[in-house]
Amino acid sequence: MRRSTVLTGLLTLCVPILLVAQSTVIKQVPVRTTRTMEGPDLYAEYCAVCHGKDGKGGGPAAAALKKEPADLTQLARKNGGKFDELRVLGVINGSDVVAAHGSRDMPIWGTVFASMTTNEGLRKIRINALVQHVATMQAK
Repeated sequence: MRRSTVLTGLLTLCVPILLVAQSTVIKQVPVRTTRTMEGPDLYAEYCAVCHGKDGKGGGPAAAALKKEPADLTQLARKNGGKFDELRVLGVINGSDVVAAHGSRDMPIWGTVFASMTTNEGLRKIRINALVQHVATMQAK
């Protein structure tokens, strides 16, 4: 099994890290399905562990990653002041690979959300809610 596949699976199942004897340990738990479809709640459940509550990349699992998670508050600034909704949607659903992710360390949430339900509409609602929430996080 490729290391990237194993790491992607691990990240899909990870929760905040625990610091034990100065080593980073990731506790694995099954991905929970949220009852809400609200962007802030979805972000808190699925994204904040790596990107941090504030979106700046300092989540509790960030230290266990090979590459630092993106500062989601700076996406528009890095794109000439315009938030690229389609690019963010592609990264979340897995159709776009971010060069900084290299082997695709970030979980492909489109696949994870699809595994939660057979309702394609619910998967799209979750992804779109996340995109809209990330848009609200942009630095002014």
